[in-house]
Amino acid sequence: MSLLYRIRIEGEENLPDEGAAVLVSNHVSFMDPLIINACTRRPPRFVMYYRIFNIPVLRFIFKTARAIPIAGRREDEALMERAFAEVDATLADGGLIAIFPEGGITRDGDIATFRPGIERILAARPVPVVPIALRGLWGSVFSRKDSALGRMRLPRRFRAHIEVAIGAPIPPEEATAVVLEQRVRELRGDSA
Repeated sequence: MSLLYRIRIEGEENLPDEGAAVLVSNHVSFMDPLIINACTRRPPRFVMYYRIFNIPVLRFIFKTARAIPIAGRREDEALMERAFAEVDATLADGGLIAIFPEGGITRDGDIATFRPGIERILAARPVPVVPIALRGLWGSVFSRKDSALGRMRLPRRFRAHIEVAIGAPIPPEEATAVVLEQRVRELRGDSA
């Protein structure tokens, strides 16, 4: 990551050294999982959309990274249930799970409404949730700004400055999708 970006981390002390937790972040670019992974001492398991997980060649990388493929209920309910079971098993073993509750990469640079999957995770396994805000990635070659599917553009800047703001853990009983979205917005610097 240091070849592509100059990363500044705020709140690194908020990441748990041990025990189960869920990391939630806004989703700005295709590089977000690698950036978050580079900023954590313990590698989290990322939950990702199954169609991306199944891309040839990349599938090997995602499997090696122990990513968890998930589908929507209407697409493949059995796969969705297996994903939630694997998330729960990872948390039961004291691991970290990382999710992007928006359900996809932003198309306009703003944070989309967080989906309630996090609430289902916490209902089954109440663990702390660590909010993370990614700043400075919108407009990078790996974001969707000014791009169309299948068209690659040249990077506007190399070794861009980006920031990863890590908030204090939120207790599971307070961690709703609405609360987490608001906290990530605050960490990103959005005005109230």
